[in-house]
Amino acid sequence: MLIKKFSHIGITDVSTVGGKNASLGEMYNQLLPKGVRIPNGFASTSSAFWNFLKENDIQRALENIISKLDRNQYTNLNLIGNRARNLILESEFSKEFSNALIRAYKELCDDGELAVAVRSSATAEDLPDASFAGQHDTFLNVKGEPELLEAVKKCFSSLYTDRAIKYREDKGFKHKDVALSVGVQLMVRSDKSCSGVGFTIEPESGFENVVLLSGVWGLGENIVQGIVNPDEFYVFKPSIKKDMYPIIQKKLGDKKLTMVYASEKEKETTLNIDTPLKQQEQYVLTDNEIITLAKWALLIEEHYQKPMDIEWAKDGITKELFITQARPETVHQTKNKNIHVEYQLLKEGKVLVKGDAVGSKIKIGYPVLLNSPIETGPLTKDSIIVTDTITPDWDPLLKKVGGIITNKGGRTSHAAIVSRELGVPAIVGCGNATEEIVNGKMITMSCAQGKIGYIYEGKLPFKEREIDFTGIHLPKTETKMILADPENAFQLSFYPNNGIGLLRMEFIITHSVQIHPMALVKFEEIKDSKVKNKIMQLTSQYTNKADYFVDKLAEGIAVIAAAFYPKEVIVRLSDFKTNEYANLIGGSDFEPFEENPMLGFRGASRYYSDLYKDGFALECAAIKKIREKMGLINLKVMVPFCRTVEEGKKVLKVMEDNGLKRTENGLEVYTMVEIPSNVILAEEFAKIFDGFSIGSNDLTQLTLGIDRDSEIMGKLFNENDEAVKRMISMAIKSAKKSNIKIGLCGQAPSDFPEFAKFLILEGIDSISFNPDALLQGIENINKAEQQKVTFGTAESSN
Repeated sequence: MLIKKFSHIGITDVSTVGGKNASLGEMYNQLLPKGVRIPNGFASTSSAFWNFLKENDIQRALENIISKLDRNQYTNLNLIGNRARNLILESEFSKEFSNALIRAYKELCDDGELAVAVRSSATAEDLPDASFAGQHDTFLNVKGEPELLEAVKKCFSSLYTDRAIKYREDKGFKHKDVALSVGVQLMVRSDKSCSGVGFTIEPESGFENVVLLSGVWGLGENIVQGIVNPDEFYVFKPSIKKDMYPIIQKKLGDKKLTMVYASEKEKETTLNIDTPLKQQEQYVLTDNEIITLAKWALLIEEHYQKPMDIEWAKDGITKELFITQARPETVHQTKNKNIHVEYQLLKEGKVLVKGDAVGSKIKIGYPVLLNSPIETGPLTKDSIIVTDTITPDWDPLLKKVGGIITNKGGRTSHAAIVSRELGVPAIVGCGNATEEIVNGKMITMSCAQGKIGYIYEGKLPFKEREIDFTGIHLPKTETKMILADPENAFQLSFYPNNGIGLLRMEFIITHSVQIHPMALVKFEEIKDSKVKNKIMQLTSQYTNKADYFVDKLAEGIAVIAAAFYPKEVIVRLSDFKTNEYANLIGGSDFEPFEENPMLGFRGASRYYSDLYKDGFALECAAIKKIREKMGLINLKVMVPFCRTVEEGKKVLKVMEDNGLKRTENGLEVYTMVEIPSNVILAEEFAKIFDGFSIGSNDLTQLTLGIDRDSEIMGKLFNENDEAVKRMISMAIKSAKKSNIKIGLCGQAPSDFPEFAKFLILEGIDSISFNPDALLQGIENINKAEQQKVTFGTAESSN
């Protein structure tokens, strides 16, 4: 048989029509009845290809050409490919094959001449699972019989593109065993609308609970070639299945170019035109279309019982969506998601400076000395920022670099917190880093030698060791993470954990929202025209500017809640200080000046204040959207820096007024225990809150009377101090007496095994760690629990 219609093709026909065409036929027959639109078509068979080679007597000639390939350096790959392709292009189709193609084309087009897509689909008879994805050519907008025959022959010749030859060499496939099937499919006029790709698995991490869709205006080649920055949409599978709003994140791409079909006068079949600015600022898909495609993707995945890589297109004439291709996703099939990397320095050198180590990585790179974030030039992952101190307005730069070194700050400073979230090594509080490190001269920064981080001159050798998570057993005490950056959430979800004990929303506000909420609520009161223009630019898609804050904050939190679903995720309400709020766009117009913001207008006191309560309402709206519209009811709320019981009641009342009523729809509200008053009146606080989380940094600061960011007093800052431990012990006892949960968030249980032991003996319910300290924390807790058992057994025998 030379031709097979899609209606007669199934997945068992891979060896006959290749993986691409077999998949299209399978979906056409099995999923079209379920509502998944697949453009109709037909495919030439592998037999047609073998007959073509035999009738033109070119099989041996092709083998001779390939035999001359330089398989060491591939210096003549281009020459060999050209010769093979030309040999095929100069050959002729038999009358029988040409007539079969024309008959199938006429039948597909109802005896008319419609535009079709002509796609290559390679197959190997003894390697039926080989997909050869992306190695061969596709021709779009082919119309008419002569054009069809020419496109089919070009597809045949593309079996010997340079990339396809190299692909088979790399994979060990014999060239003579691979045939080329050609799929002919009715054209979807995405040149007049949009198109894109989708994955039923998060492609970077392998997280399986989301569908990722990407899209551009016009033909999808701009995505495949990486020419433009596409829109991206993350859709949460469990929310799809519960028929709730499943879009947890939308990212607007620039989409500066649109690929369309060229006119008949042009030599090329397609060309890129500039996308109008209005379209650049508009998403290519509506929410309903995103959800439709995600539902189709889920049906495809369920049918094939494996993660899938799909292509989709929207017809600009009929406005209909189509799936134009689907293949198994292969990148993560062989990856082990349970691997952690440990670093070890093999040789020490000249120490330039030292400070507090953040994380456990080793990084070799080139220092870039900066006084402020606006000074920077090009930065790469080989760049290491060296500066006096890091504030939230540095955050956009920190994602671009491989390391951070500061003169000031401690292990709980902003630089330290952000570097942990980004997985970027940092050494903070060095004192004189900007004086001792030479700009551009290679250094090695090591955070792999304990609490002290060292910056060495030059490049030093180190090694990495992989740790398999499958050998790590979670202790009885719940072990959770502290998290802030949504972009790390999917990857971190594979770590052994019991959920998120502290989700800091400040990172999301700084990086994604960027704008002070009151500047959106009271936009007309802003005096600075530059600030107004910046806000207008960021909120260009929103008629109501406040909705921008709600959507962006909701997306950031929802990604983390989805990544760890159905495990508990506790989001802390915003806890910026006034000086940090003022750094947000428009913030200076709405923030008072304070001499000591650390002890000023922060946490709970803001939420019911006339100065901020309208902004707090937006935080509540975002949380309400996540829980009630998206269905992520694993999200719980935590109130920070609540000074009095009366203040706690006021906050709960304001939350209720904004649609977040404690206990309703299972909503639990926790409070931080970080002020001595929280400890002293813990039993009273327990009457209005569902749980406690000890913030060891602030509690230590306020118990010992030490500014935790002070370089001078830094040596006295110690969570292990007896006074601090007594406060923690009192809080745990009160929580137990009140029968509510209590946890602790902080570094001490991972840094100090004896501190972990103290918490376990006191009966703490959970401990939350930064991701870089999680494994050490688990080890410390397991040892402490074992010692508790041994200690208890010894006591009971006495």
